Amino acid sequence: MAEVSRVPSLASGSSGRAPSVEELTRFERARILGARALQVSLGAPILIEVPVELIDPVEIAEREFAAGVIPITVRRTRRAG
Repeated sequence: MAEVSRVPSLASGSSGRAPSVEELTRFERARILGARALQVSLGAPILIEVPVELIDPVEIAEREFAAGVIPITVRRTRRAG
């Protein structure tokens, strides 16, 4: 049986379709990574095991995102029209 990834994928910009629930746009991904990096830089607990020499909050946030453990959700509103 194939494994299912917990990490949402990026929406393909070339397809011209709206992103589904499982996909994140590049803007949503950037917002999540930026918010999480800020939290880490302000002393929030790191949710994954990282090497001792890794101190860059952005890199830590990217690794947490890849592991699928960032507790941030995206709420999308539907446009009228």
